[in-house]
Amino acid sequence: MTDGDAMPLPAAPLTLLAAAAAALAGCAALVDARADRREAGWEAAFPPTGQFVQVEGRRVHLLVSGPARRGQPDIVLIHGANGNLRDFSFDLIDRLDDTHRVIAVDRPGMGWSEGLGEADSDPAEQARILAAALTQLGVQTPLLVGHSYGGAVAMAWALADPDAAGVVLLAGATYPWQGKALGAWYRLNATPLGASARAMASALAPEAMVDQALAGVFAPAPVPAGYSAHFGPGLALRREAMAANTRQVNALHEALTRQSPGYATLTLPIDILHGDADTIVGLEIHSRRMVAEVGSARLQVIDGGGHMPHHSHPETVVAAIQRALQRAQNSAESPS
Repeated sequence: MTDGDAMPLPAAPLTLLAAAAAALAGCAALVDARADRREAGWEAAFPPTGQFVQVEGRRVHLLVSGPARRGQPDIVLIHGANGNLRDFSFDLIDRLDDTHRVIAVDRPGMGWSEGLGEADSDPAEQARILAAALTQLGVQTPLLVGHSYGGAVAMAWALADPDAAGVVLLAGATYPWQGKALGAWYRLNATPLGASARAMASALAPEAMVDQALAGVFAPAPVPAGYSAHFGPGLALRREAMAANTRQVNALHEALTRQSPGYATLTLPIDILHGDADTIVGLEIHSRRMVAEVGSARLQVIDGGGHMPHHSHPETVVAAIQRALQRAQNSAESPS
């Protein structure tokens, strides 16, 4: 990671939001009422598309596509920060479900999955909850595909379940970066003004701000036509979702400091795709370090690729997933 993660709010509107949050603290009821209305509209426009599974009294939202196939690992798709499973249903799932059952998940606190409070600040706890949910669907040896923050969850999952078929990392955030500074939005949310700023963002953030944020995430590639209308950025602008996301991202450095020393013990296939023009999750910090320290890791660098390879280079992503599946099969067939 460098200075933020998926869909950060732009710096200039952020400054205005912070100032407005401080100036309008006495108008909290009006702000909350407007946020309530906007959130209700977003939820009506972007309802759950999958099914709910109960884990320890909390709902986990999953989208299952294609039947389970005997002898074939299920492919589990784990989204990044500020995301939800609609990021994968826009295009990627349709490219995979002819040959495998594909399960996209809303991480705890994001999309339509309920949060865990402070507990979901740890990618390992998110992985534990998601694994428990998928066990109810009969998933045993999944291929874990993690994008951005989802890469941290995928690696935590692999550490807890080294018998998983393998891991595919798409611009995955997997190692602690130098220093702890994140973008201004995350720093603001670590202060007492965070709750007011989130309410202001939910109530007042204009569509142009959302478009600017998405453009920054996809750069240097364009945002695909129809993506915003499918993805539902408003789901990430709900106050509870913003609170969960900022809590998780602000705790990520510490979590990766704890979990990354264990990666070298892994022997399962790890295939990595990372664009050399990604300014959100650094290629050198995360992916090159992974291949230097983990013997089973393989890296493909996408020339000119940004932070969203599953949209800008979908054929390359599908090929990487197929390679990982083949490596998993070869590993299972080789004598122990």
